[in-house]
Amino acid sequence: MLDSKILDALDNLTGESLKTHVWRVTWSTRDPLTGGVGGGRWSPPNLFEALYTSFEKDGALSEAYYHLSRAPVFSSSTMNVNKISVDLNNVLTLDEKVLNDLGVEDPTASRIDFSATQPISETAHLLDFEGIIVPSARYEGINLVIFMDRVNLDTQLEIVETIDVNWPAWREKRG
Repeated sequence: MLDSKILDALDNLTGESLKTHVWRVTWSTRDPLTGGVGGGRWSPPNLFEALYTSFEKDGALSEAYYHLSRAPVFSSSTMNVNKISVDLNNVLTLDEKVLNDLGVEDPTASRIDFSATQPISETAHLLDFEGIIVPSARYEGINLVIFMDRVNLDTQLEIVETIDVNWPAWREKRG
C-alpha cells in the first residue's frame, strides 16, 4: 500500500535528464545490465527489477565488498567492475534533506530500515521515474538505482568498460 505523504512529496518533485557513466560490480558470469528483483535498500522484493550502480568506481567496489565480507568465507570467484554509459530522461534525486523529510533519518546508515526506503522507491517507480539518485551507505558518494522496466536497453544503457576486480589490491589501496 502506497503512503500518501510519500506520493504527494514525490509527485511535487521534478525528474532530470542524466547522461553520464556509472559503475557496477558483478560476478564475471553475470550480465552487468541485469538487475535484481530480490529486494534491497531501494527496491521492494519482486515488484520491479532494479540495477544498483554508483557514480564512482570505488563506490561500486565498496558496495560489493560490504556484501561479500558478510559471508562466512570471502568468495574467490572472479568479479568485474563495469563502467556503464547511461542516457536517462527522468531521474529523481533524493538527497539527504528530501529523505529526512520522508522519514529516513540517516540515509547513509549501513543498517538502515528498508521499510523506510522501499516505499520511496516503489512510489518513484509508480510515478514513472527511470531511476533515483540516492546517498551511498558504504562510500562517501551517491548511487544511481535504475528501474529496468522504465529504460530501453538498446538506447539508454551501454557497457563501455569491464575490468577484473583484484580485491587484495583494492583493500590494500584503501588502507
